[in-house]
Parts: sequence; C-alpha cells; structure tokens
Amino acid sequence: MSGYRVYGEDAVERLAFISSAKMLGLALEEIRELLDVREEGVCASVRARMLPLVADRITQTDGRIAELRAFSAHLAGVHADLSGPAPAGACGPDCGCTTSSTTAAGPVPITLSPTRSEQATESWREAPVACTLGGAELGMRTQQWQRLVDKAEGREEIDDGIRLSFPVGADLAGEVAALAAAEQGCCAFFDFRLHLTPTALQLEVRAPESAAGMLADLFGVPA
Repeated sequence: MSGYRVYGEDAVERLAFISSAKMLGLALEEIRELLDVREEGVCASVRARMLPLVADRITQTDGRIAELRAFSAHLAGVHADLSGPAPAGACGPDCGCTTSSTTAAGPVPITLSPTRSEQATESWREAPVACTLGGAELGMRTQQWQRLVDKAEGREEIDDGIRLSFPVGADLAGEVAALAAAEQGCCAFFDFRLHLTPTALQLEVRAPESAAGMLADLFGVPA
C-alpha cells in the first residue's frame, strides 16, 4: 500500500506502547508522561505510574457498566409493557409505546477509541503514521477492508476522514467492530467510531493529514 513507512524495532515498540495505552483509555497527557518515564529505561517506574491510572479507569468503567445495567433494566421494562395486550384504538399516553421514564433511552454510540476526555479523543493525531504489520499480513488486512467496504451502501466525507453506511445487522456490526479494533491495534493513527441503532450502522474513520493516502487506500475516496 502506498504511503506506509517501515520503522525500526524501537519505533515499533514505542508505537505499540502508545496504542496499548490508548486502548486503556488513558488521556493524551498521561500517555506522554508514561512515555517520558519509559524513556528512563526502568520498567518498575512505568508500572508504578500506570497502576493508579488503570485503577482510575476501572472505577470509571464500573460506573459506565452500572449506567448500562440501568439502561438494560429500563429496556426490559419497556419490552414487558409492549409484550402485553395492546389497547383498542390509537396510541395514547398510557399505551406503552411512549416511555416517560427519566432514564436516558435511546441508541448507545460505541466508541472504539475508549477515552476519558475530549482531549484524549485527539491522541490519534499524535501517533506515528506507521503500521506494525508485515508484508503478507498487510496484504491480507487490505483485502479484509476491501471486502468489507464493498458491503457499504453509502459513503461521505467528514472532517479528517470518511463515514461509511452499512446495511443494519448484528453479524455485520460485529465484523465491522472486530476489523476496526484490529486495525487500530497496528495503526494507532486511525480513529474509529461505530454508530449502531435499530435503523443505522455507520463507521466513521479519521486519520491525520499525513495519512490521507492510507485512508484512501483502505476505504476509498468519495465520489
């Protein structure tokens, strides 16, 4: 693929560390601080700095899990109401089709770049534009993306990237999510966002300007 650069072992290890820290949801300034500690060459120091950051992330994740469980309970209640006998005539305030619960009901956006702040969502801009895959693996990955992109029903340009729209389906959503997660594992400069609702399945892909050629190679250029 055009535009890819091959880096030495040290650069690849540094890229892998950045990608790993990003997948843990660490903020950009935290990743930079960890890189500074890592440059000192003492693993124990890196671990000591990472421990409280990961513990904080666990707390936040547990909070998110609690929110999702509450949302799931709300959905179960709505499902139970809708499973009962429908009233005669048109819909009304008490028919069950409209929920008055204060629980935030609606589509849940899935972000494949787990972050804790708006600043952290921009960490992909700071990642080296390099891929850790070798020639054969890179060719296979390119084919996987091409097969998936061929299934898209629509595409449009967005700031720094492209939005692909796919037919709605759980199997296809899982395929899109799995491939995006794998790609980000080797190319931390890509930012993926998957939006899934009962009527829409969209993947947004962004990359720095220096990676525009790679973005076009993998996902095509809108007409």
